[in-house]
Amino acid sequence: MINYQQILAEKLDQLKEKGTYRYFLDVNKSAQHFPHFYFEDATGVKRKAVNWCSNDYLAMSVHDEVISRLSFVTHRSGTGSGGTRNISGTTNFHRSLENVLGQLHGKEKALVFGSAYLANLTALATLGKLMPEAIFISDQDNHASIIEGIKASGNEKRLFPHNDLNALEQILESLPINQPKILVFESVYSMSGTIAPMEEMVLLAKKYQALTYLDEVHAVGLYGETGGGLSEALGLQNGIDIINGTLAKGFGVLGGYIAGSAILVDAIRSFGSGFIFTTSLPPAICAAATKSIEILMQSQNTRVDYFNKVNHLRQLLLAKQIPFLNNPTHITPILIGDELRCKKIADYLLYQLGIYLQPINYPTVPKGKACLRVTITTKHGQTEMEQLADALAEVLLLFPANIPTAEFKTLAL
Repeated sequence: MINYQQILAEKLDQLKEKGTYRYFLDVNKSAQHFPHFYFEDATGVKRKAVNWCSNDYLAMSVHDEVISRLSFVTHRSGTGSGGTRNISGTTNFHRSLENVLGQLHGKEKALVFGSAYLANLTALATLGKLMPEAIFISDQDNHASIIEGIKASGNEKRLFPHNDLNALEQILESLPINQPKILVFESVYSMSGTIAPMEEMVLLAKKYQALTYLDEVHAVGLYGETGGGLSEALGLQNGIDIINGTLAKGFGVLGGYIAGSAILVDAIRSFGSGFIFTTSLPPAICAAATKSIEILMQSQNTRVDYFNKVNHLRQLLLAKQIPFLNNPTHITPILIGDELRCKKIADYLLYQLGIYLQPINYPTVPKGKACLRVTITTKHGQTEMEQLADALAEVLLLFPANIPTAEFKTLAL
């Protein structure tokens, strides 16, 4: 007899031994007390902690107007859409959301999906299948959803080292000028906090006649005059053919989308199986997302205040000599290295000091590069920031690093 349970159990045990097994914490999130929350430990004892790893950067998930809009439309339209977009699942709330997303990115059309992962997967796979001769040119640090979308297309792909413009141009100039090409990259890379050299990439794409596909997931809501992302902040929206974004991070709700020309969006709408065969988002979710976007499009001061907090937190970390990857974004990674050490540090922070930082390990980051990814929100105050800096200083002394000095050459100290 084949023991399928044992086969799977052995694979799980291997993850646990390496320190890459993923443990979930049941967070009792409170709209009134965010980023503070309650949870129960293994013994059933109720504990309190501060969330320092949420992607709800601008705390829009707990914004009164967004919550009110969600509640109102839920009572009016129900909890679900009842079907795919083609079969009763398109409402006026879906259309309004896509209209405001088009305005946000300066594009003719937008298309909403259940998540940004699904949007990337469907859009890239569909583009490849509609243009089987097209070659994808992708940054090697691109998100898993991009990797899976390109893989699902079946098209040829070429990878270039992260943000390496010389390597990128070598690939582009090696291909025939009439060869269809799709350059895929992100604006803000979520684990390292690096940003793409977007202006140069757009120029190269135009020079070699490549379509540009940009993932703005960690930038929408936070960057640009109206929250349209780094492409808006740099005045590059017209140079990007397709923009992918999320409604679940800066906008604090749920879902993902693409925005582009009417033809590009209609092609993905008409041929993308990940869109055609998926039940649409609930109308109330669409309404809440629309409200969130409308608020943030008029809230430049919120973004300014947010980045002032990011900079202030980093000054506190510097004062405590806590090494972190210095980058121009809102993401502050603290390199730990060993996965088991990272898990021990995260557990101590949570259970002893009331600080919640989930370990980031393989396959999200390379093996041996586990880290703690610190993300501040608009709801974190001076007290929480000081407590975090003190807690990190304490725990890094308790669990000393076993990482060669060379690994820290890009860290701020």
